[in-house]
Amino acid sequence: MTAEDLDDILDIETVSFPNPWNRGMFESELRNPVSFAYTLKVSLGGGMALAGYIVFWVAHGEAHILNIAVKPEFRKQGIGKTLLAAALDMMQRNLVYEVFLEVRRSNMAARDLYGKFGFKEVFERKGYYGGEDAIVMELTF
Repeated sequence: MTAEDLDDILDIETVSFPNPWNRGMFESELRNPVSFAYTLKVSLGGGMALAGYIVFWVAHGEAHILNIAVKPEFRKQGIGKTLLAAALDMMQRNLVYEVFLEVRRSNMAARDLYGKFGFKEVFERKGYYGGEDAIVMELTF
């Protein structure tokens, strides 16, 4: 992910989440030494289109997935799965042994995807997303 990607990322972010990250939050992640931010681009009409992105932290053998989203017209095509698989592979190569994330209780598509990768639902955070609880999920390698 680069600063040049942020307009496309913000477009995806805005249609994907009720409380989207703003430009400053993404810019902060691009400067954060423990943050990793990647995009996946696909060929479209003779050019390349940003289809999705993932942001996660890695520190002291542990990782935390902060944000992952796919542009609506590219959903259900394996983009999210590809992003997550690549991130988890990178984490394992960097000796991460435990990965955490929060997901909206109502986001069954994401919960199912994470479950297919071996994430387990470990507890909930009441009201984490304002009026909605978060399910905290964990994966150990």
